[in-house]
Amino acid sequence: MIESLHSPHVVRVKALLSSKKDRTESKLFIAEGIQGVREALLIEGEVETLYLTKSGTERMNKAGIDLSAVNVVEVSEKVADAMSDAITSQGIVAICRMMIQGAETLETLAASHVIYLNEIQDPGNAGTILRTADAMGISAVVTSPGSVDFYSPKVVRSTAGSLWHIPVYSGIEISELRKSLPTHNVYLLDGAGDKSLFDVDFKNPAIWIFGNEARGLKEGTEDLKGATRISIAMPGKAESLNLAAAAAIVMHEISRGR
Repeated sequence: MIESLHSPHVVRVKALLSSKKDRTESKLFIAEGIQGVREALLIEGEVETLYLTKSGTERMNKAGIDLSAVNVVEVSEKVADAMSDAITSQGIVAICRMMIQGAETLETLAASHVIYLNEIQDPGNAGTILRTADAMGISAVVTSPGSVDFYSPKVVRSTAGSLWHIPVYSGIEISELRKSLPTHNVYLLDGAGDKSLFDVDFKNPAIWIFGNEARGLKEGTEDLKGATRISIAMPGKAESLNLAAAAAIVMHEISRGR
């Protein structure tokens, strides 16, 4: 059992929690808790090392999760707390391998609806959007350069396991995505858009673009030429919708209408 807070294991996990550079260079990230780790374990070779406390092991066994094919390292509760980014550790921490999607495979989405997130910054929004995309049967989520890291601990945790269900393409320019999917319709969510979401023909595959939480999308951007600006009717008194809520409405309509 690892009991020292100065163990190389602790140092390594904390580096992957705190540093995007370390995650990117190693192509590894951290998943915590039974929900995410259970999904990761369903993919062969996805979990490099699993750290469990006694109580964490009991939780995994009670859930009927097979641990025979993974490298399990027992740690003390104190060490698990040091390895955790959550307010309360469950005693379950995994080092996972990134499921990197290359831009060369974007063309496989030719018959699909794709969500494109342009410079979004909030980890909670990112994780919620991915989780909703998984629930609504969206084929992929694509992020622009400068967007939040989908392998950061807060995003991973907020996906509630959906990170292992749906492809995420990171750091893709909208021009590259449009070039790979030239026959897709392109829709841009805009509160002042002149076409209602409820008038869209969802049977045709499309790229759905969502802008930054605070700034939205830059006006006059060359890459957005020809995009149809879509609005969501709001008969109530709220001035606007949270990004994740707006995306959820869009994805529900996609799922309902295609």
